[in-house]
Amino acid sequence: MTNIGVFDSGVGGLWILKHLKAELPGYNYVFFGDQAHVPYGKRGMQEIKSFSEGITKFLISRNCKVIVIACNAASAASLKYLRAKFPEVIFVGMEPAIKKAVEVTDTKKVGVLATPATFQGELYNSIVERFAHDVSIFKDTCEGLVGQIEKGDLDGKGTREILEKALKPMIEKNIDTVVLGCTHYPFVIPMIKEIVGSSVNVIDPTGAIVRQVTRVLDENKLQSESREKSNTQIFTSGKTEDMEPILLKLFDGDIEVKKINWENDLGVNVLK
Repeated sequence: MTNIGVFDSGVGGLWILKHLKAELPGYNYVFFGDQAHVPYGKRGMQEIKSFSEGITKFLISRNCKVIVIACNAASAASLKYLRAKFPEVIFVGMEPAIKKAVEVTDTKKVGVLATPATFQGELYNSIVERFAHDVSIFKDTCEGLVGQIEKGDLDGKGTREILEKALKPMIEKNIDTVVLGCTHYPFVIPMIKEIVGSSVNVIDPTGAIVRQVTRVLDENKLQSESREKSNTQIFTSGKTEDMEPILLKLFDGDIEVKKINWENDLGVNVLK
C-alpha cells in the first residue's frame, strides 16, 4: 500500500488530510505538523526551505512516495528546490487559486488572504502575472489568524476581529471573490461567509489538491487496489496537546498524535 506524506507548519494541513482520506481511502498517510516553528508565514524563505527539507527527509524515512506540501508558505519557499533535491519523490504543492478566481469573478475584483511568505514567493507572483491581467487583487495577511486557528478558536471574538479587519475593506472595494491562500483558513470558512455574505465566492483550494494527488497517483501507476485497512500516523514537533483540539474536530479522536524532536528524532538541527 502506497504511503502518502502530508506536511504543514501546523494544523492547517489536517484539513487537507481529512479530505484526502475521504476521497482516497486506500492509502497509508503520514502527517507532520511543524508546530515548533508555526507560523511559517513570517519566517524567511531560506529558513522555511530548511524546515521543509528536514520534514521531507523524515517522510521519506517513512516510505512516502508522494508528499503533499499542505502549506502555501512552504510551497512558495521550497517546492522547486525539493523536486530537484529528491527526484525520486512526487511532490504536490499549494498555490493560491488565482486562476479559479479570475474565472468566476464578475466585478474583476478579488481578495486574497495569505501569509507574508506566500505573497513574497515567486510562485504567487508568477500566477498573478499569468492569470490576473485584467483583475484588481486586494491582499491581506490576516495577522494573528493562524495562531487563533492553531489553538482551536474557530468562532471566537478575536478570530472575527481579524477577519473583519481583513475583509471589510475588500468588500468596500466591491470584491466578489475571496481566495484562501493558507491551509489554515478553510477552518474558518463559516465565519468568512458570514462576513462577506452570500454574493461573494469563497475559494477553498482543497478540492484542487485532492484532484491533483489523484492525477499523480494515476500517472505514476500508484492507484491502490488494496483491501487492507489503511493506517494514518500523525506527528508534531510541538506539544501533542496543541494538535488535539483540531484532531478531535476532524477525526473524532480516533488518531493518536506523536511528538517528534527535530534534533533527537530527525537528526537535524535546522536552526544552525
